[in-house]
Amino acid sequence: MKTIVLGKTGLEVSRVGIGGIPLNRPSEEKAIKVVQRALDLGVNFIDTANGYSESENRIGKAISGRREEVIIATKTGRRDKDAALQELEVSLERLRTDYIDIWQFHGINTAAILEKVLEPGGAMEGAQVALRKGKVRHIGFSSHNLEIAMKAVSSGQFETVQFPLNFVSDEAAPSLVPLARQEDMGFIAMKPFAGGRIRDADLAIKYLLQFDTVVPDPGVQKVEEIEEIVGIVDSESWEVSSQDLERIESIREKVGKRFCRQCTYCMPCPQEVFICGVLYLPILWELWPSDWFFNWDYVNHSVKSAKNCIRCGECEEKCPYLLPIREMIEESVNFFEQKAREYNRKEIKN
Repeated sequence: MKTIVLGKTGLEVSRVGIGGIPLNRPSEEKAIKVVQRALDLGVNFIDTANGYSESENRIGKAISGRREEVIIATKTGRRDKDAALQELEVSLERLRTDYIDIWQFHGINTAAILEKVLEPGGAMEGAQVALRKGKVRHIGFSSHNLEIAMKAVSSGQFETVQFPLNFVSDEAAPSLVPLARQEDMGFIAMKPFAGGRIRDADLAIKYLLQFDTVVPDPGVQKVEEIEEIVGIVDSESWEVSSQDLERIESIREKVGKRFCRQCTYCMPCPQEVFICGVLYLPILWELWPSDWFFNWDYVNHSVKSAKNCIRCGECEEKCPYLLPIREMIEESVNFFEQKAREYNRKEIKN
C-alpha cells in the first residue's frame, strides 16, 4: 500500500483510509472483520467520531493488540473546553487506547462555531491541554462550508482539514485543496462516493488519487468493499482516461446538482426548521440501520422541525446552489413518512 505524509502532522498514512459511519450497519462481528481486513491490506488510517453510534467501540475492539498499526482520527462535536475533554475521555475508552492521533472538531460550519471553538474556554483550549498530556497528538477539523473551511485553514490553528470531495461535489478542488497544501495541512476527503450518489468505486477512487495531498476515507461496511478499494489503489492504474471522463460526466448529469451539500448557508431558519437535517434524511436512511435511524434524536428533531415550515422562501434566497429547498423539505418528510410506515409494518409482523 502506497503512503503519503499528512501535511505538517508528519504522519505517514495509507493512500486511502476508511470512514467509520457504515461500521454501524453490519453486526459487530462483521464490522470488526472489516477493520481487521483493512489493516491486513495495509490501510492504516481510520476516521470516526464520538457521535457515530457504535463506531468507536467496534473500531476499538478490532484494533485490540494492533494499536501500533493504526492512525486513528476521531471527532468531538463539543465546543467548550470541559465538555470536549469529557467527550475525549469517552472516545479513548471506546477506542481502547491512551491517545488519539488526530482529534478533530466536528462540523465547523459557521463563523460562530469557529469563534466558539477558538475563544478562551473553547474546545481548542481543551485540545491544548490534551496535547500537553499526550492524549492527543494532532488537531484538525471537519466542515461542510467552503468559506468557513478556508478561514479555518488560514487561521494556523489546525493541522488537518476534512471536507467533502468527489467528482460530483468538487467545490473544494480549485480552492481548499491548494490552500491546504500551501498551509502544509493534511486534507482528508470525506464523502468520496458523494453520500452514496456515486456507485462506481473505480471512478470515485481514481478521481481522488489525482490529488497527491488528499487522503480519501470512504465508508465501508463489507470486507468485499475494502478489498475492491485497496485493489484499485494497489493497481497503480490511476490515470483517468478519456472514457473515464465521459463516464464521470454521465454520472454528474444523472446525479445533477439538486442535493444538499450541508453547507448551512440556508440557516438559521426564522421558523427554526433544521433544514440541513431534513434534507439529509434520505442519505441518513442509506447510512444507518433502521432501528437506529428511527430512534435517533437527530432524525426525529429534523422531522419535527419541518412541521414549522411556512414556505417563506428565505432559505432559498440564501442557498448558494439555488436549490428548491421548500420543495425538497416536503419530499424529505414524505420520504421519512413512507419509510416509517414500512418500518412499523415490519415491526408489527415481527
